[in-house]
Amino acid sequence: MSEKVCDCGCDRAAQFTELAPTLEQYAKVPGSLITILQKTQEIYGYLSVDAINYISECTGIMPAKIYGVATFYAQFRLKPIGKYLIMLCKGTACHVNGADMIEEAICEHLNIQDGETTEDGLFTLNNVACLGCCSLAPVMMVKSADGDETYGNLTKDSVKKVLDEIRAKA
Repeated sequence: MSEKVCDCGCDRAAQFTELAPTLEQYAKVPGSLITILQKTQEIYGYLSVDAINYISECTGIMPAKIYGVATFYAQFRLKPIGKYLIMLCKGTACHVNGADMIEEAICEHLNIQDGETTEDGLFTLNNVACLGCCSLAPVMMVKSADGDETYGNLTKDSVKKVLDEIRAKA
C-alpha cells in the first residue's frame, strides 16, 4: 500500500496510516463521510482538527462541512475522552429513581461535569438519553478498551465505590 492515500499532495499520510484503508475505500464514494468519521474516531478516539483537515484533503469535502456533520451527530467527539467513559442514563426511569443524585455524586467524586474528563485522563462523564436498562434504574455503563460494564440500582455510595475500584484497577 502506498503511503499517500489521496491525490491532494498533503504530507500528513504518515500521521494517519491506520486510516489509509478506510480512505482508500471511501474517500471518493459520495455519502461516505459518516463512515469515514466513525472509523477515524474508532481508531484515534476522537476527531482531531488534524484528522478533519486530512479527511478534507483526501475527500475534497470542506472542513466546515465535516465539522458540521461531526457536531450534528452526538456520536462524534472533538476532544479526547478518558480511558473510562462513564455513560450515565438520564432516561425517565433513571431520572425518577435518582439519576440526578448519581450524577451529583460522580461530579463531586471526580471533580468533573457532564462532557468533561478528569485531569488524570482516566474518566469522562457523558449523560445519555437511555441505556435500555430501565429495570436497573438508576444505571450507568462504563466503556473501556477492556469492554463495557453496566452498573445498576446505583446509590451515591455504590457509584463512588465502583469509581474507586476502577481507579485502583487502573
